[in-house]
Amino acid sequence: MTDSRPSPRSRRAPRRRWGLALVVLLVLGGGGWWYFGNASKGAAVQYVTAAVGRGDIEDTVSALGNLQPRDYVDVGTQVSGQLKVIHAEVGDQVKQGDLLAEIDPTVYQSRVAADEAQLLALKAQLADREAQAVLAGQQLKRQRTLWAQRATTEEALQSAEAAAKSADAAIDQIKAQILQTESTLRGDQANLGYTKIYAPMTGTVTSLTARRGQTLNANQSAPIILQIADLSVMTVETQVSEADISRLKVGMEAYFTTLGGGTKRWTGKLKQILPTPEVVNNVVLYNALFDVDNADGMLMTQMSAQVFFVVASARDAITVPVAALKAPPRRPEGAQRPQGPEGAQRPQSPEGAQRPQGPEGAARPAGRPYLVQVMGADGQPAERRVRIGVANRVSAEVLDGLQPGDTVVVGQRGAGTAGARAPAGGQQRPGSLPGMGGFGPTPGR
Repeated sequence: MTDSRPSPRSRRAPRRRWGLALVVLLVLGGGGWWYFGNASKGAAVQYVTAAVGRGDIEDTVSALGNLQPRDYVDVGTQVSGQLKVIHAEVGDQVKQGDLLAEIDPTVYQSRVAADEAQLLALKAQLADREAQAVLAGQQLKRQRTLWAQRATTEEALQSAEAAAKSADAAIDQIKAQILQTESTLRGDQANLGYTKIYAPMTGTVTSLTARRGQTLNANQSAPIILQIADLSVMTVETQVSEADISRLKVGMEAYFTTLGGGTKRWTGKLKQILPTPEVVNNVVLYNALFDVDNADGMLMTQMSAQVFFVVASARDAITVPVAALKAPPRRPEGAQRPQGPEGAQRPQSPEGAQRPQGPEGAARPAGRPYLVQVMGADGQPAERRVRIGVANRVSAEVLDGLQPGDTVVVGQRGAGTAGARAPAGGQQRPGSLPGMGGFGPTPGR
């Protein structure tokens, strides 16, 4: 009888094969980890760069607005009645004094006729009173003569005096009634004249709110018939948020574009900032107004406008991307200013100090200090101090420290990274200069 159990050597063989496979896996895994780890450590950092150039920069406050005629008038009626004729249509050009509409004058003509008849009657009464006054005067004179001769009684003399005074008073009363009637007549004649409505100014008929045959009631308010506007000068009414209103100054330059105007710009000067705001959905908005010439007639009432108020601007300036700037480190309190070669402290330009005047005679501000990384000939960046003037969310004006053609670092990209990161020194919010807390609004703000 034979033993069918496996021998100890045959039982150890599978274990050896599994152990050998585990050692091979560990060796391969460690080698891969070492290779890829060293490869990633040794990968060179890639710098995202941009060239320093020249261009125009504007620091602006943007707002939405609409267009209204600067000079316009609502033409209404001062008398009630049926609108008989309208002599104008929307879009017509009218001149001051042109007849625009007529109201049925029948009632007012009858009032004028009645006043004139009453005035004639009063004048006839005046003539009668004057004749009676002459008679009363003659009788008084006769009684005084008789009284001097003691040929009449005192009572007769007193009666003659009273009759003369009464005749004079009656004349004064009739004259007063005549003045009152003449005044009434003038008022009714004016109302009769108001039945014809004339243009109070030269312009364009922009709206027509009444129709022929309509009955107008002017007892409580003046009904509006049409509107005339001078479209040669338009007013742009904008709403600016309370965060930006402090940056606006009366007289500053402003320009705007319209939806249908393409790239055409209309310019003007800020004329007025209304002191009372409007609150819309808990947002405080102030109205800012400026005028613009419309001699070509391209601008029309109620057009929407994208408005930009120019806070500061620089033309043909050296420009650098805002992403390349970082704020310089703050000097500790009590630290000495950097000294020159002779040991004298270098004076630092205070905020708002003036630079030497340019060729046009205008003094330029000293600007604000920042740091940038400039690529050298060896392909490595070097830190450089610059001074920045006008800036917006994209570019900044370089007053000192860079020249066109310099290459600055705007970010870094390492091996395997998904995108660029900001240069050393901390990230900044989009649309702001480092250390300035969101400096400078731009179009689209």
